[in-house]
Amino acid sequence: MSNKQKVRDAFINQVEYCRSNDAPITGRIVEAIIGVVDSYQFDGSNGVIRRVLQWGGDPLADALPLRLAGGFHALHLAGQNNRLSAIYNCDEAAFRDAGQIVAQTIASEEAALLPWLDSPPQTNEAGRSSSYIAGLLWLTAQGLAPRYELLEIGSSAGVNLMIDRYHYNLGGTCVGPENAPLSFKPQWQGPPPDGSFTFESIRGCDIAPVDLADPVQARRLTAYIWPEHKIRFERMKAAIAQVIEKPPQLDRASADDWLAEQLAKPRKEGVTRVLMHSIVWQYIPKTERERIAQMMEAAGSKATAKRPLAWLSLEANRESYRHELTVRYWPGDGQPVKLAEAHAHGAWVKWLGVKWLGVK
Repeated sequence: MSNKQKVRDAFINQVEYCRSNDAPITGRIVEAIIGVVDSYQFDGSNGVIRRVLQWGGDPLADALPLRLAGGFHALHLAGQNNRLSAIYNCDEAAFRDAGQIVAQTIASEEAALLPWLDSPPQTNEAGRSSSYIAGLLWLTAQGLAPRYELLEIGSSAGVNLMIDRYHYNLGGTCVGPENAPLSFKPQWQGPPPDGSFTFESIRGCDIAPVDLADPVQARRLTAYIWPEHKIRFERMKAAIAQVIEKPPQLDRASADDWLAEQLAKPRKEGVTRVLMHSIVWQYIPKTERERIAQMMEAAGSKATAKRPLAWLSLEANRESYRHELTVRYWPGDGQPVKLAEAHAHGAWVKWLGVKWLGVK
């Protein structure tokens, strides 16, 4: 398969993914970029398209479409491109002319867009913590020690490291402080989880952590929020205030090296150690992913009822365009259990009742 076809397939996949996750504006922008790629005459005249077509890695795994989408959204948020902003404001004529508008933007804003290709998007969404909480309730129901040491990789700005500060209503099961700065009540399908637990500690890492107390970094992270999901902007504002008040424990490190360090630390009896991550696995290099899996399996073989281990993840299934909440835990067979399908930003959770009953 040619490099151009790989790039094109990645953008097409992203369009379908956006449409399946209630993001028509972002989908239209990405779709319009495909048209520019198709019509581009490769003479090296535009640095943005040249880099896209000469992409050295896997354009889908590297989230190439979302890198550019973040750049376009940043231009809109800056308020300096009225024609482009008309697309984001859902102007019907602009939607029809999106191909032309996007092509003109790529030509005129080359310098502004190029830096967005340098690094993958960092999407931090507090709503995903609802799935984490549901997974912890499920683990409690399986008999694991209901006091959790949470270790999150790919934490970005650490929004989900403040999981203990939020309030959740999961199908009628409430968790967290009543006067929380952020509350979540996703549309719940299936039998609600039940139980209670406490936190021993919460910390995370990121290869390039975002400091939300820095206005420049906060604006960049905000640009990765899909514009259709307006509630996420309010959540980000609340999360920024929380970070300023009390920063989460967030380390700068690669996921595998950091996890090796954390797994080597001793812990008390009656505490379940949990590796968790959301919408980040595809961004971690394959060699790191393999090392993480090997370390978790090795640690799992040594887990005991008094010191259990679990691996909780919310990651995208690129075939179904759904996000799946899965878990592995030890002692036990350590096999993955699919607990739920969930909206990427926490709007709904489809809980799998059969799994809740412990059937694998």
